[in-house]
Amino acid sequence: MPDPMHQFQIQPIVPLEIFGFRADFTNSALFMVLAVVLVAGFLTFSMSGRSLVPTRLQSIAELSYEFVANMVRENVGTDGIRYFPFIFTLFSFILASNMLGMVPYSFTVTSHIIVTFALAAVVFLGVTVIGFVRHGLGFLKFFVPSGVPAALLPLLVVIEVISYLTRPISLSVRLFANMMAGHTMLKVFGAFVVALGVLGGWAPLAFMVAFTGLEILVAFLQAYVFAILTCIYLNDALHMHH
Repeated sequence: MPDPMHQFQIQPIVPLEIFGFRADFTNSALFMVLAVVLVAGFLTFSMSGRSLVPTRLQSIAELSYEFVANMVRENVGTDGIRYFPFIFTLFSFILASNMLGMVPYSFTVTSHIIVTFALAAVVFLGVTVIGFVRHGLGFLKFFVPSGVPAALLPLLVVIEVISYLTRPISLSVRLFANMMAGHTMLKVFGAFVVALGVLGGWAPLAFMVAFTGLEILVAFLQAYVFAILTCIYLNDALHMHH
């Protein structure tokens, strides 16, 4: 039986060393670059004509734009439109990385906690900075629930701070765990198909086909969940709804 975890192993492609530290260009870095190139290339090519009657590719690009723009408007309001480019970039990168991982013999960037945590940390730090820039030290009131008895206030403030600090952990683990678990399952059932052969392999093969469709849906949903949670956190920073 092949090792189902082998697909997540990071392999150096171009060995590099900077100031005594290993900075190899790896298969993970390659697929991150591919995701960026694919998204940038698709948007540039699809919108190059800017036809009054949109082509299929232009329609997909415009629908993607409107989908994320509506997400920002509904969850953040008009104040959040200025942050639309960041959220659209985040959504597109995660979606492209997830979908690239569905290609056989490819590498799933988002199945590594270091990648998803880095994305979540950027969101967390950015939202926190926006909150303090917008409200100054008044942003600290976000951790003080209104209408709470004074006796319970110290305990609830501690709980609110811990809850706020765990945001990047929950945001990153959700994406990483879903992508890693799904790809591991596909690999395991793929091994069953090979091991059982033509006569006995039809059942795991049928499961694999159905599960692949589910994984494609999960790949989209995880990009959507990451983006919409970013919008919710941004709304908290801008409007301090609590």
